[in-house]
Amino acid sequence: MWNDATAMAEAVRQKQVSAKELVLAAIDKIERLNPQLNAVVSKQYDQALAQAEQPICANKPFSGVPILLKDLGQNEAGQPSTAGARLLQGYRAKETDYLVARLKELGFITLGRTNTPEFGFKNISDSSLHGPVNLPADLGRNAGGSSGGSAAAVASGMVPLAMASDGGGSIRIPASFNGLIGLKPSRGRLPVGPASYRGWQGASSHFALTKSVRDTKHLLYHLQTYQVEAPFPLATLPAEALFTRPSRPLKIAYSYQSPIGSPVSPEAQAAVSKILPLLELLGHQVEELPNYPLDGIQVMKSYYLMNSVETAQMFEEMEQGLGRRLTSDDMEMMTWALYQSGQTIPAKLYSKLLQNWDNYSAQMAAFHQTYDLLLTPTVADVAPLHGQFALPEDVVHRLKHIQELSMEAQQDLIWDMFAASLAWTPFTQQANITGQASISLPTYARADGLPIGLQFTAAKGREDLLLRLAEELEEASAFVG
Repeated sequence: MWNDATAMAEAVRQKQVSAKELVLAAIDKIERLNPQLNAVVSKQYDQALAQAEQPICANKPFSGVPILLKDLGQNEAGQPSTAGARLLQGYRAKETDYLVARLKELGFITLGRTNTPEFGFKNISDSSLHGPVNLPADLGRNAGGSSGGSAAAVASGMVPLAMASDGGGSIRIPASFNGLIGLKPSRGRLPVGPASYRGWQGASSHFALTKSVRDTKHLLYHLQTYQVEAPFPLATLPAEALFTRPSRPLKIAYSYQSPIGSPVSPEAQAAVSKILPLLELLGHQVEELPNYPLDGIQVMKSYYLMNSVETAQMFEEMEQGLGRRLTSDDMEMMTWALYQSGQTIPAKLYSKLLQNWDNYSAQMAAFHQTYDLLLTPTVADVAPLHGQFALPEDVVHRLKHIQELSMEAQQDLIWDMFAASLAWTPFTQQANITGQASISLPTYARADGLPIGLQFTAAKGREDLLLRLAEELEEASAFVG
């Protein structure tokens, strides 16, 4: 009856429905749909119902709206926090993250946590702890990652929006596969801490998967913060930037090509070509790029170096807490490989990597002096089949012995380990490294109904441009589903 969180909150304020009724309806949907989808991995229904019984505060923008959190980096004291990892099975968070505390202040009622791959390393959700997340539109396909559980929950109608995070496309990729809106905010836009402030050196950021632009816009406006103690503080967007639409046309560069030179399906290319006439009709200028402004392969190699070092540091802390050394039996093979490779990378190389990231950010800032937005497919094809990215036996054998290799050989093996899945989703990672705002919009579906999103990327801090265009496309009935 209420098609998004904004409508639900207004209905609660107008006493057309109670928060308890909304929570009970969401619980019913989760219980009916989750056995098929495997989207929700922990539930806190009693706590949610107790919160729903409390008097509703009318000045909270999302009072009474049921929500799901991602089971990765969105901690609430006393609630499960497994990160999709066998190593953390049964672990409960000791403190509440600032982001989660802010969601409570906005009036949301948390029902539980959603499925994610182990430590969020994959673009699909298939952890050995919780199992795969099925795409609601085709149960034989994966809902994507690492926010696959949240995407399946929203796409199936369990909740109007669900929290997610994006360290290399983990909001935008499942948004594309599930026909949702997926905004990755700029670095520094949302509150971080106290457990983690940097989040993969600023590559990772949190937000939500939604079905309406107004939900996306209102949630961003109310969650954003200028956090002076954080490593990447960013000035907040004023209300007029988000809610007043300027008349200036946008200059949009577009590309059909993968930044790493991998194949892009005809359907993903068609998603771009189909939208170009509408963009021009809306008054915007579109121009095809002959080449990407950054070297995509160089950028991705730096990304895998970062993954390796950050994983090694994470497990060193875990070893100190557990009082023992970790082994390959404690984790999935991909995780083990990143862990081992991170121990061979010298500090001087990591320092140079971070300098390179700053240079990439500067290059993209210069690019956006000419172009307001960069348009690409979000992904190279529709949601993959379950098992599609299973590693070849020779790669698995090499991974088991990765600690015997040189640093250079380890990084070559990491590239091989991710090669098939990266080729499926090569467009999203650059915005994480540069800290830019980027969004996937559900504007295309192939003949069988499976969607492929369009990705628009703006300069750091310019979510207002993304949401302005998203609203125009939504009003022009360009969204599918």
